[in-house]
Amino acid sequence: MSGAREFISVAREEIGYQEGFSDGHWDNDNKFGSWYGMNEEAWCGMFVSWVADRSGNGDIVPRYAWCPAGVEWFQDRGRWSAYPAVGGVVFFGPGGGSHTGICIAYTDDEIITIEGNTNDSGSAEGDGVYLKTRPRKSSYVYGYGIPDFPEGAVVADPDWQGRPGVVHFGEQADESDIPAGGDTSSRPADREEDREDREDRDGDTSHQVVIDGLAYGPGSSGEHITRLGEMLVRAGCGAYEDGPGDEWTEEDTESMRRYQEKIGDTGADADGIPGPKQLARLTAEYGGSRTVTVREGDTLSSIAAANDIPLSELTAANPQIEDPDTITPGETVTLP
Repeated sequence: MSGAREFISVAREEIGYQEGFSDGHWDNDNKFGSWYGMNEEAWCGMFVSWVADRSGNGDIVPRYAWCPAGVEWFQDRGRWSAYPAVGGVVFFGPGGGSHTGICIAYTDDEIITIEGNTNDSGSAEGDGVYLKTRPRKSSYVYGYGIPDFPEGAVVADPDWQGRPGVVHFGEQADESDIPAGGDTSSRPADREEDREDREDRDGDTSHQVVIDGLAYGPGSSGEHITRLGEMLVRAGCGAYEDGPGDEWTEEDTESMRRYQEKIGDTGADADGIPGPKQLARLTAEYGGSRTVTVREGDTLSSIAAANDIPLSELTAANPQIEDPDTITPGETVTLP
């Protein structure tokens, strides 16, 4: 077998492996270096190469001990990106020459990796294979080589959208998002529904989703739908003529779709119906109350209009203001 799942599975089995220890220190004696023919040398690249060989991916992942050689191999084949990929080979440091490992998942803020010749103590001396969590947007992350896996590639790079076999998840992805094997022409990223199909579904309750016991999508209603709309307005994605309401409408679908595209999701993940991860991110970023500071010439009416909020809701959120047309510069106004 070969592919992204097998690549990650073989790497996972090695978590906890440690190199030799002699004379009071770690000595770089390890099975990956012995296999490669360069034992007792820095072995992070040899670990990745070994995993590729054992998982049947030796033809789509280079055999390398010197990290810049791995970078060059992927770049020469057009398989290089500054964005993470599930099963992507990540390179660290200037020119990618300091360290390397395997990316198995990512969020908007972090990457999850399996790396050899590293540690969990923060020191410069590597001693084994570890599961690591690192900042995704750190300057230490140089980039990613993306193997041409037979089941396709799960990537965050927006420029890779439309490539055969590519599934794009801009915000986050993990092993569960890897497509099943088979014909890459039928990947989820290539099954994007056109707008007419999406609009036809707006009256179809079968496309509802239930998140934390609450329904979202055509036919759903409740205060949580209003709250969702309010968050979408705060995110700058509102498509409402009269403001969010408590019954799901086409405006909710369009507003949600705009948010999904804003965070980099596409295809079936940008259909205007929230997913659990999308809703969690929206709530974390825009679920809390916001405030604005009154400037000269402002009124509650002008603030409401500027933020696409009904004046009645803005007034209700600020009971301390007796006259909506008389507010003082420097005063704080809470946005609902």
